[in-house]
Amino acid sequence: MTTPTAIPDFDAFSELQFAIQLADLADEITLPHYTNRSFSLDWKANRTEVTEADRDTETAIAAEVLAHRPAHGLFGEEHGLVGDANSPWRWIIDPIDGTSNFVRGIPVWASLISLTHAEHGAVVGVVSAPAMGRRWWAARGLGAFADGRRLQVSKVAALDEAQVCVTFAPGWDELGLTDELVKLQQRSYRARGFGDFWQHMLVAEGAVDLAVDAVGLQEYDLAAVMVVVEEAGGTFTDRHGVRTFTSDTAISSNGLLHEHVRMLA
Repeated sequence: MTTPTAIPDFDAFSELQFAIQLADLADEITLPHYTNRSFSLDWKANRTEVTEADRDTETAIAAEVLAHRPAHGLFGEEHGLVGDANSPWRWIIDPIDGTSNFVRGIPVWASLISLTHAEHGAVVGVVSAPAMGRRWWAARGLGAFADGRRLQVSKVAALDEAQVCVTFAPGWDELGLTDELVKLQQRSYRARGFGDFWQHMLVAEGAVDLAVDAVGLQEYDLAAVMVVVEEAGGTFTDRHGVRTFTSDTAISSNGLLHEHVRMLA
């Protein structure tokens, strides 16, 4: 868990409860679409999928934020920035992280909801995966939880005893680092490829010890999961070792194994 820092006008418990309410709203929209396969599929310019479930969920969340947090801004994957663009407080939303899974009928997808502050970074994070029947949440100084159980990262300190997750992507090829990732997997006890939000939640749970995400990420992919990992006692950085959710890469670990990804810088 990260050391609490005094943040003016921030009630961690209240904002976390509001974020959980937003996750409830998201689940009410996304899960029926997924279960009933009642959506049409479009493609963005970057060749990633999008459905009306993505758009409708973000629209509904934005309406709630604007109604109940009018002094805040909101940035979402589908509709961009709404609300007070000059506010230091900004909600960052990914209505469906893992849309590719969503459209193929794979239950590993989630709504990511985070509250961030211009100076203090991400301070609240909720990850709701209704098709998996799972939800994770955290707020600065309050710890991280999954379905009511407090989370703690693992204490595995040796790579050859570690469970490692790597998400390969063309970006790693372009950086010339794919071979290094393969070597990392080979040196570990066991390698898996869970992908998207789930790899980081498994780190927070202590089930996975080190997770290397894809290249080409956005802040809405990372802000919520960063809070959960850190409040579970883990380390969350980009490939250069910088603690941030605004980079295009992300690595989470139990902290003891983070040194093994220095070759990715």
